Amino acid sequence: MVKMRAVVFSDSHGNYDVLEKIMEHHKDNADIFIHLGDGERELELIQYVYNDKKICFVSGNCDWGTDKPDYDIIKFGGKTIFFTHGARFGVKGDLNIAKLFARKNEADILLFGHTHIAMTDYEDGLYIMNPGSCGRPRSGGPSYGIIDITEAGIAMHTVEI
Repeated sequence: MVKMRAVVFSDSHGNYDVLEKIMEHHKDNADIFIHLGDGERELELIQYVYNDKKICFVSGNCDWGTDKPDYDIIKFGGKTIFFTHGARFGVKGDLNIAKLFARKNEADILLFGHTHIAMTDYEDGLYIMNPGSCGRPRSGGPSYGIIDITEAGIAMHTVEI
């Protein structure tokens, strides 16, 4: 059974140490790392240190002066992932606009950050995750997310550090 693992983090807000801790913990069992914004400075150093790892990221509302887009779409494990920081899509109010964009792009998975609150959901064929904040959580401790894609389907959960 093919298994692909994505590790998802967001809102590190300058906390390099927590990103390094997550990377070290998953360096041998993750196929891709996805950062959902508000941490571009420390992520550049992570990319340098872990240059053999596939790391995708988008900009957040606190990543000033960046040339990175605030959302992206990738194929991973045969699934389509729409990922964004979320500020542009108003995720602090509701997820309707983000879900609309994800569905329009035929995504199987919607990932977003910005709220600093971890959550997972499944709605009409769309898996939804906010990994919370690994740098400045608003609820509970620092957290990140894990997505496993197998022949049997998609499993995802958040992990407190």
